[in-house]
Amino acid sequence: MVGKTVLMVEGNDDVHVVKNICGARDLGKIDEIRPYGGKATLIEGISVAVKESDVVALGIVLDADTDIEASWRSVAHKLTISGYQNVPQIMPAEGLILPSPAESLLPKVGVWLMPDNKTPGILEDFLAFLVPPGDLLFAYVRDGIDALPHNLVRFSHEKKPKTLIHAWLSVQEEPGRPMGQAISAKYLDPNLEHANPFVDWLRQIFFHA
Repeated sequence: MVGKTVLMVEGNDDVHVVKNICGARDLGKIDEIRPYGGKATLIEGISVAVKESDVVALGIVLDADTDIEASWRSVAHKLTISGYQNVPQIMPAEGLILPSPAESLLPKVGVWLMPDNKTPGILEDFLAFLVPPGDLLFAYVRDGIDALPHNLVRFSHEKKPKTLIHAWLSVQEEPGRPMGQAISAKYLDPNLEHANPFVDWLRQIFFHA
């Protein structure tokens, strides 16, 4: 693929998770993975990123959060006003991939809404899919968090998946490894079936001619 491949992500955790998945699944190397410091900043950056003349494939990964339709509309609007055609009204379950529009300098573009393009959630919900099946420690940690008295819960409902993953990682053989390193340490398994749709999307947007 002649030119540069770029992946836009919300933060540094996303950077390391994607790098480790690409390595574990032998996909190859994305030329540049850019953290934007948050969802709003990422969405605002789309219009600029698609106009970079040396970018031939642009991926966009962001959290669906609590309203997947609103998250998708925000991205779809940016793509439409930038010149992309046939942007669907509903986010495709397999992730979006649009070719470069005819007679334009726009790159091929892809979008993935964490965790699975279909349900509300965040990066940590996707990582929970990669916990080995039957992991008793994960079940104990989850049950412990669920059993916390209401007056001791200091995290919002939306941040519960983040709390769960970090609590589980804090009681591993090497406590507190970052999420990307949890993949290389094999605490999380990127070869599980739940990872395949995201891996297929990465392969199609970045590693197909």
